[in-house]
Amino acid sequence: MTESTALFESDLPHLKLLNRGKVRDIYEIDDQHLLIITSDRLSAFDVVLPQPIPGKGEVLTRVANFWFQRTAELIPNHLSDLSLEEVVPDAQQRAALGDRAIVVRRLKPLPIEAIVRGYLIGSGWKDYQKSGCVCGIQLPAGLRQADQLPEAIFTPSTKAEIGDHDENISFEKTINLLGKELAEQVRDISLKIYTEAARYAREKGIIIADTKFEFGQDDEGRLYLIDEALTPDSSRFWPIEEYRTDTSPPSFDKQCVRDYLETLDWDKKAPGPDLPAEIIAKTAEKYREAERKLTGN
Repeated sequence: MTESTALFESDLPHLKLLNRGKVRDIYEIDDQHLLIITSDRLSAFDVVLPQPIPGKGEVLTRVANFWFQRTAELIPNHLSDLSLEEVVPDAQQRAALGDRAIVVRRLKPLPIEAIVRGYLIGSGWKDYQKSGCVCGIQLPAGLRQADQLPEAIFTPSTKAEIGDHDENISFEKTINLLGKELAEQVRDISLKIYTEAARYAREKGIIIADTKFEFGQDDEGRLYLIDEALTPDSSRFWPIEEYRTDTSPPSFDKQCVRDYLETLDWDKKAPGPDLPAEIIAKTAEKYREAERKLTGN
């Protein structure tokens, strides 16, 4: 589908807006269903920037739906059988949403983000340099920046409010929050999804260095994969041909935005600065390239 006009904020007066997050707008359909719209908003350093990235929300939605389909045999997900036409009957409103909207089951989100790391990068690398550990998990000595870990590790975090930073937590704290059985279930399925997805992505020329999953439960306590899955926003994707150790490889996401912002005299607090047109265009193309490589579309 051709990308529709950039969407900074959705506007659906016939539905109740429950939440407008950094990227997603969530509407109430009924007691059992929600409408999630992935806008083209972009956040960097936990600040929503003033300009959208055209088509970004559509790419993220299509990529997440691709992974929901591929992982459905491992774990059920939040996608509903309700059609968008039933929820947004106005054709003009649907056209404005493009591929950004999904109808999902209303589930109870778990209070953690399930992070899996397969490579030593970002905050994990900083942690390792100081302590030889990542989030309390002891790793072999002598690892280099961007090295692949001997095996993927589960390093959950708490969920932060907009403007705050997520906090890494130990598995013991995860057990305190979820209970032992559920904590182990979340850890095991997170590692399994990551391992299988990383294997597939590598065949397509992409290394998934790390990723974040979110889970929810229904009234019976059954676990579901929710939010988004294995997108350039929730994961660190590296092009395999540019992968090197002892450096931070380039990624298929908003890295060029972060790099640009680091050159500015900006305190990383709202309001965010305007982005040059070439940075917006380059970022949009990075997202599209990741989708093409992963899905073939």
